[in-house]
Amino acid sequence: MRHVLSVLVENEPGVLSRVAGLFSGRGFNIDTLNVGPTLEKGVSLMTISTHGEEQIIEQIIKQLRKVITVIKVVDLSNARAVEREMVLLKVNAADHNRAEILRIADIFRCKVVDVSVDELTLEVTGDQGKIKAIVNLLQRFGIKEFARTGTVAMRRSMQL
Repeated sequence: MRHVLSVLVENEPGVLSRVAGLFSGRGFNIDTLNVGPTLEKGVSLMTISTHGEEQIIEQIIKQLRKVITVIKVVDLSNARAVEREMVLLKVNAADHNRAEILRIADIFRCKVVDVSVDELTLEVTGDQGKIKAIVNLLQRFGIKEFARTGTVAMRRSMQL
């Protein structure tokens, strides 16, 4: 099962290594990892996505909570959460294909961030399903380069 962990940590050297070590020590791969500073000075947020059985993930969470520089760990897998990724794609865009590629980009609410004579670079933001769908559509034109961020996630606000 896929798990998304939100890990609040002190922004110190070695924290990333210790967190990654907990996963590799148990033979688990980190699918995506995104780390960035928070509004609180000296604190960063790690968003980690991985696959694994419930019991093992629970053990990893318990181990993470024991790391001194870890402030808080939340498993967003079973919570109502918003997830997003960002992708930059460089697509072959010959004159005869350019209009169709731009229509697809418009449908998916992409941004064109770079243009050349025979290429378009698009910025796509969305969940994994949206990204998979646009990649599948654009592959027939030829994707020349592909760069993808890790998942960022946040628990949804309580709805009335």
